[in-house]
Amino acid sequence: MSAYLKKIERPSVVQYVIDSLSQALLDGALKPGDRIPTEMELAQQLGVARNSVREAVKILVYIGVLEIRRAEGTFVCEGFTDSLVDPMIYGIILSQRNTRELNELRATMESGILHLAMHNRTDEQMDLLRQRLDELKAAIFEPDADPEKVFECDNAFHAVITGMCHNDMVARINEMVFLLTRSVRLDSDRYMIAAGRGQELYDAHERIFKLLEERQTASLYDVVRSTYFTAGGSVG
Repeated sequence: MSAYLKKIERPSVVQYVIDSLSQALLDGALKPGDRIPTEMELAQQLGVARNSVREAVKILVYIGVLEIRRAEGTFVCEGFTDSLVDPMIYGIILSQRNTRELNELRATMESGILHLAMHNRTDEQMDLLRQRLDELKAAIFEPDADPEKVFECDNAFHAVITGMCHNDMVARINEMVFLLTRSVRLDSDRYMIAAGRGQELYDAHERIFKLLEERQTASLYDVVRSTYFTAGGSVG
């Protein structure tokens, strides 16, 4: 186990213990389900104090990279956990982000998701997407349309598209993007309904449905931007 752990002599000891273990994961020296060396073994191999190792392990456990099993030791987690995504979310929330950057992030994600969905979708999923599109249409055009209901139907429509990818990692990352953009997307739906632009909102989603149905992959990023992001802001 010691081959991937290199002795370090740097001021930010805890961070470099984390970096050493992280690099071992990236290199494949440590794999999901593997037991890592004990606290004492790590301290000796890295040439650092045990309390630095203890703090580094605590951090990696907190963010979902490692897990402690009583009487067994500390192991690399075997799956993607919500706590692993949380630090990414907080990091972006605390950064100097703006609406343009969030919209560009979403457009980039959406175009990639659509491309993957076009290749992996099933006929059953297209039937479900049609159902979600019809539900969105009904919510948009009902008398005194409720923007909150429209937003729920909007999210349900996109959730089906994400499911078409058949990729858990894509789904998790897109879930983070949707969380980060929730406020701007809800405001957008409210604006479109209040401004009497419900038809435009529906047409944007119908266009996406047709892209998936016909498997049109050309210039997806440009299509997504022109479909979801109008001069008045984000659409749906």
